[in-house]
Amino acid sequence: MADLAELRVGFDIGPLFGERTGIGFAVDALRRALLQRDDVELLEYLVSFRARPETGVARLPLPAALAHRLWAKFDWPRADRWLGAASVVHGTNYVVPPCNLPRLVSVYDCWFLRNPHDAQPAVARAGQVLKRAVKSGAVVHTSSHASTQAVRELLPGARVVTVHLGALPLPPAPTRAPIHDLDGPPFVLAVGKLERRKNLPALVRAFGELAHSIPDLHLVLAGSDGDDRPAIDAAIDALGNASNRVSFTGRVDDDVRSWLLHHASALAYPSLDEGFGFPLLDAMQAGVPIVASNAGSIPEVGGDAALLSEPNDVAALASNLNTVLTDPAARGRLVAAGNARWREFTWEKCAGELAAVYARVAAGDTDGWQ
Repeated sequence: MADLAELRVGFDIGPLFGERTGIGFAVDALRRALLQRDDVELLEYLVSFRARPETGVARLPLPAALAHRLWAKFDWPRADRWLGAASVVHGTNYVVPPCNLPRLVSVYDCWFLRNPHDAQPAVARAGQVLKRAVKSGAVVHTSSHASTQAVRELLPGARVVTVHLGALPLPPAPTRAPIHDLDGPPFVLAVGKLERRKNLPALVRAFGELAHSIPDLHLVLAGSDGDDRPAIDAAIDALGNASNRVSFTGRVDDDVRSWLLHHASALAYPSLDEGFGFPLLDAMQAGVPIVASNAGSIPEVGGDAALLSEPNDVAALASNLNTVLTDPAARGRLVAAGNARWREFTWEKCAGELAAVYARVAAGDTDGWQ
């Protein structure tokens, strides 16, 4: 096995630039944890003409969109010229460039591989680059065993290793309500882009089953618009008089998200698939009970801190929501379990396990990852 003290990791910092997503926050937290270690050295790189990185970052001199178009069909241009000093190259966001060095590529969920019709063109191209990288020998890192199983199904022959991510820090909640209309009434919160994978029309219908028995209850959908907004709107219109108790916040910053989490009566997470699920750990930190689906990584991350049901079982989702809203004992059990569980997911542990993965990939010791 390679000497850990000699490991130099080509590390893709591209997700740190542009509008920050969950992957961007994850890569930032992982980078910080790796920089605290003395057994790896990061050689940071990115593929972008727009980003303005700090001095010392290797920039592959072509736009990301062009690079992905080329790498989807060819193993060219190769990145050895810019990353040749690395022991292993880690593509942190589904894409790792072709090169002669050992390579690792992070895959967070496989929704776009299962549902290519839902993928934007740029995402579809990244999927083609991923497939070529796996066929040419890149090892896949996933953030959950559920995603590992999906990768093995969808990318036959892939060598896959699971390393869980950590919990992202949740800032203290502001003392004043950033959204005046939500200062007072109980509300169920959903956090995430309004895309089909989040299964929000089912949540709206479940809310409708509770709206009459809990007449002051609101539903808050916190996230930027996505491809499922028309279906969500249609489900809200079907609520009748209760439709005015559903609120959209749009994309929220960390402070607003923290306030919403700390003041929500429950977090609802009825996704059709997840590769990890940061909102689950956010809710646990905020002391909020979780009602979720049993899809993808959700049971793996949520554990005993969430009440689970099949993604499209609206009646079960409504029943679980009713339990956490009306049963103080059940609510208390979930909150206590969550308070213990989120502490198990640390970035120090993630970085340590990935450092060991880097060493094995660099040494070609990937037996058992088939």
